[in-house]
Amino acid sequence: MKKNNEPLVSIITVNYNNTEITQGLIESIRLSSYSNYEIIVVDNGSKDNSALKLQDNFPYIKLISSETNLGFAGGNNLGIEHAVGEYVFFVNNDTVFTENLMSLLCSELLSNKLLGVVSPMILYYDNPTIIQYVGSTKMSKITVRNKHVGNGQNNQEQFNQEKQTFYAHGAAMMIPVKVIDEVGLMCTDFFLYYEELDWCERIRSAGYSINVVPQAKIYHKESMTTGKNSPLKTYYLTRSRFLFARRNIDGVNYLLSILFLVCIAWPKNVFSLMFNRVHLVAYSSALLWNLSNGKFTYKPF
Repeated sequence: MKKNNEPLVSIITVNYNNTEITQGLIESIRLSSYSNYEIIVVDNGSKDNSALKLQDNFPYIKLISSETNLGFAGGNNLGIEHAVGEYVFFVNNDTVFTENLMSLLCSELLSNKLLGVVSPMILYYDNPTIIQYVGSTKMSKITVRNKHVGNGQNNQEQFNQEKQTFYAHGAAMMIPVKVIDEVGLMCTDFFLYYEELDWCERIRSAGYSINVVPQAKIYHKESMTTGKNSPLKTYYLTRSRFLFARRNIDGVNYLLSILFLVCIAWPKNVFSLMFNRVHLVAYSSALLWNLSNGKFTYKPF
C-alpha cells in the first residue's frame, strides 16, 4: 500500500533485444520496500518480440515501443514523455534492485531541494562485494577522461557517507522532474555513452548539486546490450568522448583537448589496435564522425 509521504517515482528502463535481462530487473523492482512507483519500459526497436513478451508477463508496466533504436538518450527521453512521477529513476535494464534502494534515494532528494541528481553505490552483479561506482572524479579538460571512485575495491563500508560528486552514473540515477523541466532532456547526439555526463554538466550549471548515496545499492551486470569488448562499444565511447569535449570544454582547454584527441590519443590507439582491424575501423570511424558532423569553431573564454 502506498505511504502518504512517498512521492511517485517513474522508473524508466530501455530494452533492446534483451527480454530475459529486462524481466530480471522488473522482478527485482517488485521486491522493493518502496511502494509508490510506476515502471516504464521503452522498447528500442527490438527484433526479438521483446515488447509482446514483456507486456504479456508484466501487464501492469507502461510499455512504450519505438520502431527504431533511439539510443540510450533517445530511449530515455521517450520514456520521460510518458512519466507522471515527481521523480524519475533511470536504470539500465541489466541492473538488479536492492530492497531499500528507492527509499534511500527518495529520502536524500526530499531532504535537499538543491539536489539535481542522486545515484546509489553500484556493485558488480557477478561479484557483489566489488564496487563499480561510488562517485566520479572531475573530468580532465585535456584528456576528456575521469574515473569512478572506488572502482574495483572490495566494499567494506569504507564509503558510508552521502557526498557530492561530479557525475551521476547512467546505470542508476534519480532526478526530480522539476530539474528536467528546467535543464531540458538528454542530448540525443551522443546515442550511447557520455550522455549522462553531459546532462550532469548542464544540471550543475543550473545550480544543482549531484550526490551519491552509498547506503543505497544496486547490482549491475554491465554492457549486456553492447557487449563488454565489442566494436560497437569502441565506436560509441570514442565518438561520444570527442563530442563531450566539443560541447563542454571552452577556451584554450578546448583547443588542447582536440589536439590531444587527434594528435596523441588517435595515433596511440591506432598503434595498439593495429592487429585488431574491426576495433581499429570502429575507433577511426568514430573520430571521422566528429570531423564530419559540425564545425570545429573556437570556443572563447
